[in-house]
Amino acid sequence: MSAFNTSEVEISTFFLIGIPGMKHAHIWVSIPICLMYLLAILGNCTILFFIKTETSLHEPMYYFLSMLAFSDLGLSISSLPTMLRIFLFNATGISPDACFAQEFFIHGFSAMESSVLFIMSIDRLIAICNPLKYTSILNSVRVFKIGLVSAIKSLLLVFPFPFILKRLRFCKKSLLSHSYCLHQDVMKLACSDNRVNVIYGLLVALTAMLDLVCIAVSYMLIMKIVLGITSHKGCLKVLNTCISHICAVLIFYVPIITLAIIHRFAKNVSPVVRVVIADTFLLVPPLMNPLVYSVKSHQIRNLILMKLCEIKG
Repeated sequence: MSAFNTSEVEISTFFLIGIPGMKHAHIWVSIPICLMYLLAILGNCTILFFIKTETSLHEPMYYFLSMLAFSDLGLSISSLPTMLRIFLFNATGISPDACFAQEFFIHGFSAMESSVLFIMSIDRLIAICNPLKYTSILNSVRVFKIGLVSAIKSLLLVFPFPFILKRLRFCKKSLLSHSYCLHQDVMKLACSDNRVNVIYGLLVALTAMLDLVCIAVSYMLIMKIVLGITSHKGCLKVLNTCISHICAVLIFYVPIITLAIIHRFAKNVSPVVRVVIADTFLLVPPLMNPLVYSVKSHQIRNLILMKLCEIKG
């Protein structure tokens, strides 16, 4: 009878994991992770600073880039506390409420980034399809409204997550499979009916996939326009304006799709591979997006070089 009662006791702490089998090396792994977080936060703050202060960057494309930088910044800050606690101090415990809060912000900023990437694809389509009316179609007021609607939609979409997790009972398993909390990971630990969580989680995932489908359709329309350009130099010039965005889309979606495929079809894959890909999903986009846009955007690149020259002078 006592054994039965013990199994029904509510779990008060979840346990996250670092890299399985490498607990002794966590302190060394923490060095590149800390560096990546520092560069990601610094890079995105730099992008936001330049777009806010430089009037030459007050254009629709850069406003949308600032939204991407903001979502990347939120994604980094949301995962930073547990990642650093695990790899610096081997502290893996987290309370359910803190876990639910973290997964809300991670999913919220991920949904926001997905929406922004879709909006940016529409921005590129309008710029290529109708360049003369580009600034009048996407004026400052309209861009602000688009950004606000995108942010509200993303937060409302994941708003139920903490509440539908809160209603579950956790009484047997407490070990999560990542270095941070995700809805699909937490709900698997429940010892009560989690069908609502499964269905709603699938709905949110389909929304993200819909963004990806819309991005693909946008680029099909862009390619149709590009193929109609007779000049080879003109084709390359048009495509060059899309490279940064294409890189951002690949950087964001490839780890998500890879992780989803592994969870669904490769359940016997090494836990190390799962953890590395899951950590890549949160660490790489916020780090790489500022670098890609700084390299490909000559305006941002010139501003950064100018500031560096001023500091050296």
